[in-house]
Amino acid sequence: MQPAAKFTQRKIIHVDMDAFYASIEERDHPEFKGHPLIVAQDPRKTGGRGVVTTANYIARQTGVHSAMNANEALKLCPNAIFKTPDFPRYRQVSDQIHAIFHEYTDKIETVAFDEAYLDITENKHHIHSAVQVAHAIQAEIFDQTHLTCSTGISYSKFLAKEASDFRKPVGVCVILPEDAHDFLMALPIARFRGVGKKTVPKMHELGILTGADLYQRSQLSLIHDFGKFGYVLYQRVRGIDERPVEYQRERKSIGKERTYGPPLTTTGEVENQLRRLAEMVAQTVRQKQRHGKTLVLKLRDSDFNTITKRVTQADFIANEAAVYYELALEIYQSVARDDEQVRLLGITLTGLAPQTFEELKLPLFEGDQPR
Repeated sequence: MQPAAKFTQRKIIHVDMDAFYASIEERDHPEFKGHPLIVAQDPRKTGGRGVVTTANYIARQTGVHSAMNANEALKLCPNAIFKTPDFPRYRQVSDQIHAIFHEYTDKIETVAFDEAYLDITENKHHIHSAVQVAHAIQAEIFDQTHLTCSTGISYSKFLAKEASDFRKPVGVCVILPEDAHDFLMALPIARFRGVGKKTVPKMHELGILTGADLYQRSQLSLIHDFGKFGYVLYQRVRGIDERPVEYQRERKSIGKERTYGPPLTTTGEVENQLRRLAEMVAQTVRQKQRHGKTLVLKLRDSDFNTITKRVTQADFIANEAAVYYELALEIYQSVARDDEQVRLLGITLTGLAPQTFEELKLPLFEGDQPR
């Protein structure tokens, strides 16, 4: 089994910003440079609470990584600088970077603030060389933001992602169709996209240490051991990934959430934050010209217990901040506990449809007229 020829003609770039949040903080705070930097709330000020969002490469050398408990990160790197995340700022810079992407192609699949796939098979500048496009994007991002990124280039999203990880930071790596097999055979199994920490030990128990070992396993045996993911692995190790860059995906939800440090401790504080979130959601919904039928409230307390509850209406919810606020407050009052400390709140609108679509209640019978 080999990838179809038409798919190997594609040119896909995976752009991955280098330590994105930490790099923004270092750029905006020059005094941070040269020091280990951890983007998280300082556990010494939160009673040991908090989670690492990211860390610069100096801090990573001590073993600190994203999603780690902030207190554990402090033990590994006691001289680190802790900086509370500034997500509105990160989103602003991300929007600036995506505007650069659009100069070259509109076929962009955003994975996160700092990561995206670009299909530049046919690009706006009619540049034949994907490497030239990648270099141009890197240069323009640096000129406009003073931030660096790594790029991976190949005919599939899977290989483009593997390539961008291969030479970080500030790297450019190309995997041509004729080189894919050798690249994958030498790749450690832990480096395969989707093979997580829990799967690696099982792989090793089965004698699967590299792509070459994986290649020797039959499709049936992989499905037996790993279910549906086994079939995916069988294809990936053969260089097969025909997934398109999904640039026309319909947005399924619009939401805003905020983490608070110190936590919110009074009903008044929670109400004020719900009003702010409702206003931000309403503004975005209007900009996207959408409306929805379901409103979701997300709440996390100081013990990291997370509650998600929703309310769904038969008709589209009026796109008014006051309406969103009242619904969110009603949900909050139904789940709130006495003396609860709130460290995260979020409001999301789902069940979206374009505003041009209206549900009209039509009279079924001649006599069934509005009165």
